[in-house]
Amino acid sequence: MPDAVRIWIVSARVSPDELARYRALLDADERSRAATLAQAATRDRFTVAHGALRVLVGRAVDLPPERLSWRRGRHGKPTLTHPRGGPQTSLSYSDELVAIAVAGDRAVGVDIQHPTPGLDPVALADRFFAAEEARLVRSGPDAAARADRFARLWARKEAVVKAAGGRLWPQLALPVHRDDVVRCGDPVGVHRVTDVATPGGYRVAVALAGEPPFDVATSYGPTGWTDRPAGTPAEDRRTR
Repeated sequence: MPDAVRIWIVSARVSPDELARYRALLDADERSRAATLAQAATRDRFTVAHGALRVLVGRAVDLPPERLSWRRGRHGKPTLTHPRGGPQTSLSYSDELVAIAVAGDRAVGVDIQHPTPGLDPVALADRFFAAEEARLVRSGPDAAARADRFARLWARKEAVVKAAGGRLWPQLALPVHRDDVVRCGDPVGVHRVTDVATPGGYRVAVALAGEPPFDVATSYGPTGWTDRPAGTPAEDRRTR
């Protein structure tokens, strides 16, 4: 039976009461990191992301969210340390959405991207991506298509690097377009990556360490306090 990854796509825009509930769950390190963010909207998004992660993982391991703890690795990859042996986790945020991934024993990375107005995706792809992927971005029929292609490739690269626990910038030339099995260079390892269907012009990708395929179940909702709003089905798909 394939491994499984559960992904939640939640809104970073919540009521003041919800924001306060999330903030109360954070540990001292998370609150300190949030306080360093200059813009209120960015601080709130960080708070929602980390608070929702705690809610969802706490539900999975049957512990109060505030009792969970993570340790950040050399390049910032978080590992759940309490409880030990708990699930692998990853989170990402872009614009007004947060993506949270919870997996089993295989290291997981998730990334969400929304095209940023004012950025030139062709110039960025020419600078950072491999030649074939730069040509793919450049060949988009219009500006929206070029921005979307760039966001998809970036999300796939970052998901793989997050799963590997490495640094993104040295690996932006990592080829991720043609194959879902990707060989990461630093640290060395094989990862499987797949796109996750997401509304609203966002691009989401998730990666697991190792080559075997995995199943993805995705839930959409305004917050992380519930699995998904009534009438919104989860999307289940198996990677190829």
